[in-house]
Amino acid sequence: MMKVATTTAKKMTAATEKKTAATNRLQLPEKSAIALVYRIETAKAVSLAKKVAEFLKAKGHEVFTGPDQKLVPGTKAAKTKKQLDSLKLVIVLGGDGTYLRAVRILEGRSVPIIGFNMGSLGFLTAHSADSTFDIIEEALAGKMELRPRSMIFAKVLRKGKTRGEYHALNDIVIERGSMSQLINTSIYSDKFLVSEVKADGFIVSSPSGSTAYNLAAGGPILHPESPVFVVTPVAPHSLTSRPLIVPDNSTLSFKLDGRTMKAHFIVDGMKVTELSADDEVVLTRSCYDHWMVRQADHNYFTLLREKLKFGDRS
Repeated sequence: MMKVATTTAKKMTAATEKKTAATNRLQLPEKSAIALVYRIETAKAVSLAKKVAEFLKAKGHEVFTGPDQKLVPGTKAAKTKKQLDSLKLVIVLGGDGTYLRAVRILEGRSVPIIGFNMGSLGFLTAHSADSTFDIIEEALAGKMELRPRSMIFAKVLRKGKTRGEYHALNDIVIERGSMSQLINTSIYSDKFLVSEVKADGFIVSSPSGSTAYNLAAGGPILHPESPVFVVTPVAPHSLTSRPLIVPDNSTLSFKLDGRTMKAHFIVDGMKVTELSADDEVVLTRSCYDHWMVRQADHNYFTLLREKLKFGDRS
């Protein structure tokens, strides 16, 4: 009886996994609206963008060029809310910086992004540029998977009033910038004081961003599906200040101590405002998930070994 129950349970689990995999496949309707975001300063990326546009148009799709870029011949500029809302897929040709620019363009829209690496490292743009057309063909045929990634929602308050809201895929950074002195910052989790730290700055990273600035500052690598954030101080004054992993269902807040304190507030590598002692930064998990397009056999640990030589003993 136990064997029958176990066999039935295994079959149900396998069926559930199969159904989930099918649900998470990228399914593009005919004549989909697809946007191209390319690395502007690279002639190779510009050339590839033209070829991809021609390829997609030949398949019957409507092709757009991302905002603030030179228009790819034969495409439309995606400028209006209606155009951005209509997008079914974004194709990124460049490095991780170009990928993050595409994420900013979407402003929280749940539009899948597929990235082709034409930069140096390429964690977000995981596909080789040499395989561009083969991978796009797989995507159009419904053979690619959608992988959800958590994002960070940041709210900047001044004397209790909201003065800015932002969504980040990789990280939120508070840093002293060009100021000579360290910044004193109080860190709270769900209104409880975590610590008061003096440092060059702080990185709050999502799992996706853990291999970026966070890793360079000595923070841990997080699996992309981990439901956590990591807070990593940058060059702290005290050796007792260490990276801290917190569940992403908690609320983190940061306040500068000292009336003359100033700091830069940076979202996914872009400075968006300056902070003072009158400001409070409140961070939670975004209500939006980001959707990455990956091959069905994609493995994160293979990516770590390829990109970072993770575990390499040679």
